Amino acid sequence: MKSEAVNLLRFLQIGKQCIIPIYQRTYSWTDQQCELLWNDIVRVGSNDKIPNHFVGSFVYVQDSQSQVLSATPQCMVIDGQQRMTTISILLLALANAIEKNGGELRINDEFKVTSNYIKNNYLLNSNEEGEKRFKLILTQSDKETYLSKLEGLPLPEDFSKRIIDNYEFFEDKLSESNLAEIYVGIQKLMIVEIALDRSTDNPQLIFESLNSTGLELSQADLIRNFILMGLEPARQARIYNEFWYPMERRFGHSEYSSYFDRFMRDF
Repeated sequence: MKSEAVNLLRFLQIGKQCIIPIYQRTYSWTDQQCELLWNDIVRVGSNDKIPNHFVGSFVYVQDSQSQVLSATPQCMVIDGQQRMTTISILLLALANAIEKNGGELRINDEFKVTSNYIKNNYLLNSNEEGEKRFKLILTQSDKETYLSKLEGLPLPEDFSKRIIDNYEFFEDKLSESNLAEIYVGIQKLMIVEIALDRSTDNPQLIFESLNSTGLELSQADLIRNFILMGLEPARQARIYNEFWYPMERRFGHSEYSSYFDRFMRDF
């Protein structure tokens, strides 16, 4: 296990693809969590005396062999997916806001940022093709919605309401904010990067021991993780796609946690 404090944007800039495993819960942050993150970014972005701000840890599994064989290694995110997804949504909203305001954002006399710069450095692996182009791959329920928004395509019929609501939340905030200060605030965000090696670390035990500062896992989330996390990847995917995911779709995105919890208790 390797652990170190790193700048969030530098972490995103390094060529990698972060994949949210299918046993993780769907994207769940609400306006309340987005508001807290936004206020922190505004506070540090408008104050030159604050050098950085810690936003939590990102824990992921990366096979040692993957680092050697691939220019863009894949990382399975164990903890921090809610923050990672929210910050990616915010960066996309910021890139689109810059595009609407002339396509260029001057940070100071020596540095300017464009919409393409943000997308190509923090949201896309610009040297890759196909699905490897995307730095973040969400679970099946959220994946199509996020990628459609990132590529400017029509939303899927059964889109993730939480992703769209939070994108629009940041879009509204950015429309009445100093974009340069927001970018500076994001630049100051720090994380603890914890990289696990599948050959030596036990992701399941580490996942179970982590205390997240975000939303608590629902009973349905805990049951799904318990069932799927210990399975081999191929069987894990089959069980999720054939049984669990159809149930998620039946309950819908916004009502998933509360209704699914009641269903599990009754069952």
